Amino acid sequence: MTDSVKTRLIKIVSETLEVPVEEIKPEHRFVEDLDAESIQSIELMAAFEEEFDIEMDEDEAMEVKTVGEAIEFVEKCIREQK
Repeated sequence: MTDSVKTRLIKIVSETLEVPVEEIKPEHRFVEDLDAESIQSIELMAAFEEEFDIEMDEDEAMEVKTVGEAIEFVEKCIREQK
């Protein structure tokens, strides 16, 4: 996982879910640990797409449950769409 993707993604999660950056860890689950609601999951997906200039498969993206999985998923999308 590259630091740049990780840092940018965590910043987006922090802003969207209103959780301090320093409290967000890769093992945190969006719903259970960070209290994300379903509408926020959609907002996060849109923000990731915009930030990283990628298109995410909605079904695959909804399977992502943790911050670490989101980082890996975004990196995979970046690699596939270059």
